[in-house]
Amino acid sequence: MMSENPIVSKSFAFALRTVKLCRILADEHKEYTLSRELLSSGTNIGRYVKAAVSGESRDSFVQNMGKALQQADITEYWLQLISFAQLLNENEYESIERDRKELAKMLTNIVKTSRGKL
Repeated sequence: MMSENPIVSKSFAFALRTVKLCRILADEHKEYTLSRELLSSGTNIGRYVKAAVSGESRDSFVQNMGKALQQADITEYWLQLISFAQLLNENEYESIERDRKELAKMLTNIVKTSRGKL
């Protein structure tokens, strides 16, 4: 990723990691429904971050970062479900969840700080 903006870089890396995980879920476990849901929410984090930084106004920035945070929360749900369904081992789950949690914390701070400036 070419961006030097940490949230853009981290959300892109997380999206790429999500794509790879979903490919494994589909190929090795023949799990298509949950992997599609995870693929959608996990990649939408970066989609909304990109829209936020490319936005036309501070209001647009805050709205899109808020949507990215919401997608991070939805991704947590799908990862937990996939883990409890024993489609991920504990180490795999903890590793990707750690990355998701880091993104969620960054997004929370961005949204709180930006809303305070509106």
